[in-house]
Parts: sequence; C-alpha cells; structure tokens
Amino acid sequence: MDCGIFTSKTVLLFLSLVFWAAGVVLAYVGAHIIKSYDNFDSFIQDKYTLVPAAIIIGISVVMFIFGLVGCCATLRESKVGLSFFFLIITAIFAAEVAALVFSFIYKGKINADLERSMSEVFVHYDGQTTETKAVDYLQTQLLCCGVMNYTSWSNTTWSNSHNNTVPLSCCKNRTSQCPGRMDQPDLLNTQGCEVKLGQLLHDVLSYAMLVILGFAIIKFFGMLSVCVITCKTGNRRSSYQPLYA
Repeated sequence: MDCGIFTSKTVLLFLSLVFWAAGVVLAYVGAHIIKSYDNFDSFIQDKYTLVPAAIIIGISVVMFIFGLVGCCATLRESKVGLSFFFLIITAIFAAEVAALVFSFIYKGKINADLERSMSEVFVHYDGQTTETKAVDYLQTQLLCCGVMNYTSWSNTTWSNSHNNTVPLSCCKNRTSQCPGRMDQPDLLNTQGCEVKLGQLLHDVLSYAMLVILGFAIIKFFGMLSVCVITCKTGNRRSSYQPLYA
C-alpha cells in the first residue's frame, strides 16, 4: 500500500476516535469557563466573555456525533462519507479559529470593565444584600480586600458606618482577633480584588485558548489526510483501499 495513503487513513481513523475524547475535554473546558464566570457574575456586567465558552460547548456536542460519522466513513471506505467528514472537520476547524479570535479579543477587554463593575458592587455592600454575599465570597476565595486594595473600603458607606473597618471577609483568619480595622493591615488580606480576579479570568481564557489551538491543529492534519486520500485514489483507482491491505 502507498505509504501516503496508509498514513492518511490511519490519521483519519485516529482522528475519528479522538473526536470523542476531544468532545469530553472541550465540554469540560467550556463548563469550567462558565462556572468561573458564574461564581463572580456580580462583578462582570458584560457577558461577551462567555462567547468562547458557548462556542466550545457547541463544538463538543457536534464532535460526539461527527466522531461516529468519521469512524464509519473510514471503516466502510465511503468516499461520500469521507467528503462529508471533510466538511465536518472544516466547519469545526473554522469554529475553533473563531473561538480563538474571540478569546484573544475579549481577553484584552477584561481589565477595562472590571474596575467599573466591581466598584458599583462594592459600594452597595451593606452586610445583607446579594452584592454583600458576592463580595464576601470573592474576598474569601481570592484572599483579597477591596477593589484596588484594602484602603478602597475607606470611601464606602459600609466603612463610614462601621468605625472605618472592612468586612470580616478581608481577614486572613476570621476570628475575634481580627476586628477588620484598617490600622491593623497585618491581620488583613491587603491586595486588591480587581488584580486577582482579572488574573483568574485571564488564566481561564489562556487555558481555553491552548486547548482550542491543540485541537485545531489536529483538525488541520485531518483535512490534509482527506485531501491526500482523495487525490491519490482518484488518480490510481476508483475504489477505496482497505485500511490494512
């Protein structure tokens, strides 16, 4: 058997099988992005950063279905099936490229929106509202305090009405030994939440972009394999060669 055709068929069969694993991974990545944003949705007013996650999950669903199509087309030696599989790979490749572009664009917009939206949430902190729970969760999970740093609380209604203190969620250890006073910074998490949340969101998008890029490369080689098989079998024979003839 021609080495090029054998290699291309093997690549296509492997690509068909890897579609299911890829679908699982992409579904996990998309869900992880949505969960990360959902945890801090009170601080993110614009939902455009969820576009890459939606694209990733959509891709994962069709990959489960089309993985079966590709496997059957390869094993049954169907030219029609391979042509359809090529269109599938091309469409998914284009979607992955689109997700990469969206991720790259939106990654640069995160920091610009965070300060404004976070300041609006922090200013409504009163110890009882939904914003209060969101702020406490944020400061506890990210070990931060205030928007820029712990002194950001000095301009809030909460601090002015509570003897110039910060919420107890700013404390390193939430005990009676930490009253939340600003003149005791050694007991507080002093770093601002904007930087930490921005870094978290950047890391999530960077992770997603790497995963998408890896699978896009696989799709690219899959398209090349279909082209090699189509060209060589069209010139040399009318029937499809057995996989391991």
